[in-house]
Amino acid sequence: MKIAIIGTVGLPAKYGGWETLTEHLTDNLCDKFDITVYCSGKKYAEHPPTYKGVQLKYVNLDANGVQSIPYDIVSMLSALRFADVLVILGVSGCIFLPVIKLLSKKKIIVNIDGMEWRRAKWGRFAKWFLKLSEATAVRFADVTIADNKAIQQYVSAQYGRPSELIAYGADHVTQQPISGEVLQRFPFLRHDYAFKVCRIEPENNVQLIIDVFASQTRMPLVIVGNWANSAYGQELKQKYAQVAHVHLLDPIYDQSILNQLRSNCRMYVHGHSAGGTNPSLVEAMYLGLPILAFGVSYNRETTQNQARYFDDEAGLLAILNTVQPDELQAIGRTMKRIAEENYTWSTISAKYAALFDTPRQVR
Repeated sequence: MKIAIIGTVGLPAKYGGWETLTEHLTDNLCDKFDITVYCSGKKYAEHPPTYKGVQLKYVNLDANGVQSIPYDIVSMLSALRFADVLVILGVSGCIFLPVIKLLSKKKIIVNIDGMEWRRAKWGRFAKWFLKLSEATAVRFADVTIADNKAIQQYVSAQYGRPSELIAYGADHVTQQPISGEVLQRFPFLRHDYAFKVCRIEPENNVQLIIDVFASQTRMPLVIVGNWANSAYGQELKQKYAQVAHVHLLDPIYDQSILNQLRSNCRMYVHGHSAGGTNPSLVEAMYLGLPILAFGVSYNRETTQNQARYFDDEAGLLAILNTVQPDELQAIGRTMKRIAEENYTWSTISAKYAALFDTPRQVR
């Protein structure tokens, strides 16, 4: 059976959650299926035809931003020529699905991600378009994937449609002690610290979190993110540059170094307010980190209501002032157990494989 995966930047994975998902799906399933992954020709200096047994096809457009729409559409049209199943990650190009369904009876599986249209970074027109694309995806896909129970409930309530619940894996991350070289580079790691890694966007409550940690001195904060990519990030980094116990680090692409910083924090602070199951959260859970999470339904579902939650600055500060070491350790153990039971790539891949093998239902 021939599978086409559409909507990612490509392989090898270097960029984000879709790419990590694609890397691990193909690692686990390439011996069972003939898989092709569409890649952005703009993001890779070299264009090899294969990667670890997977066929690669290149589209000379960006996979993100406004170009993601034609990028996905061109990939879909190409995949119709050979694939039995099209797996579309994200809804940007799904506005074109009615045409795809007229052209072919190939099976279409769409992972709709986490209500992208709700994100604060989008303007009014972009939100309208993404909402329309989401509705079109759910209506015309043969299978809709929701990565979080809250998203699954939303699809049912909003569209009256069923969806398959499949989250993300996290067992690719490893506990690592802090090396002497990393300690020399980041000497503040000698002491306890809270940690967060994310895109620097308002919906991730970055300013709320920094404000709280800057207002106290009991627990230093380390955040890794793309500060230079927006005026919002640049302003935050400049504003807190002189706060000695708040460390705002630029992106760290070396996975070993990132794992060292994550593995050894006293607590992991997750401020995401939009989306479904966030990869960085399940990775932190798999590392057994105590989680302090923004209290939206997605985060509560991912952590099975077993973490500590905050809704505002006062709530986060109250946790910092009252949480005890033994409670943090207990939360970390619970997060590890939940992740081992729910967020492994073998489990996630098996669920995708079952969808590939299930005959297309005419509806």
